[in-house]
Amino acid sequence: MVAGEAAEGAGGVAAKSSSEPSIHQLRLFLVLSEELHFGHAATRLYVTQSALSQQIRGLENRLGVTLFDRSSRAVALTAAGRALLPDVKAAVEAMDRLRRAADARGRHLSGRLRVGTIGAEAAMPHTRAVLGALRRQYPLLEVEVLGLNFVDHLAALYRREVDVVFLRPPVPDDIEVHYLATEPRVACLSADDSLAAQPRVTLGDFAEYAVVDVPPQVPRVWWDFWAVDPRPDGTPVRYGPAAVDIEALLHIVAQGEAMAFLPDAARHLFQRPGISYVDVEGLPPCTSALAWPAEHRNMPLVAAAREAAQSTSHGRAQP
Repeated sequence: MVAGEAAEGAGGVAAKSSSEPSIHQLRLFLVLSEELHFGHAATRLYVTQSALSQQIRGLENRLGVTLFDRSSRAVALTAAGRALLPDVKAAVEAMDRLRRAADARGRHLSGRLRVGTIGAEAAMPHTRAVLGALRRQYPLLEVEVLGLNFVDHLAALYRREVDVVFLRPPVPDDIEVHYLATEPRVACLSADDSLAAQPRVTLGDFAEYAVVDVPPQVPRVWWDFWAVDPRPDGTPVRYGPAAVDIEALLHIVAQGEAMAFLPDAARHLFQRPGISYVDVEGLPPCTSALAWPAEHRNMPLVAAAREAAQSTSHGRAQP
């Protein structure tokens, strides 16, 4: 119990905030309405008395009413508090039912979720976090992880050979993504190249270099980003041989036939004889994401993957 806590605002009515009350605040209100003692309620809730008092004041501010009369000797519900008590109980009970229903859905969702990955995405921390969340939230769900090449990583989504894919945007407009992580891009060069010995280079240094290409089946919006085509000054890119996957790309680079821009993680995950990685000034970073066809976003298995991704990051879905 906190002595000397006077009601806020004229006539004991708290100044109303534009924010809605949280379910946590409503739960605290219910416990305090039962105990009518800040100290006892705080002990029951495993919080400090000052934290409980602060949360109750915040709730009163958000609702725009005073819920409790405080004095040096007692705590009592106000008329507004008594009037709102049934609605607060109903809101908390409804949230509890929602949580139980969601938990039940997770426990009983079954089937096989086919997850595609490109490059080394299966080894990335954010991918492992999402897959771990999937297994915890949906224990009956079988998760199959499939490695895909440059051509298949988007085509497999359209053909419904996989439900979701861990990839590196950009993607076509009919694919949605949930961003998971961001990292720099680096230049991947033949170890014999004169620039490979430099600690840092610029995009302009590659003006005359050929860039590894991809087969025509790959959406151009994706590879234009990775090739940085066109360059900031409008210069088009000259392309070398095409690669269908990362190993073919690294072979082309090692032979000195072309260079490529790759995620910074490549310097650790794709160490190869004849390959060097160099930092590039002014090169925009890249992102990792979970992707799915926009028209499939509410299918149960896709929705489960989306929810797992959202639970492990602060990213947001983007078309």
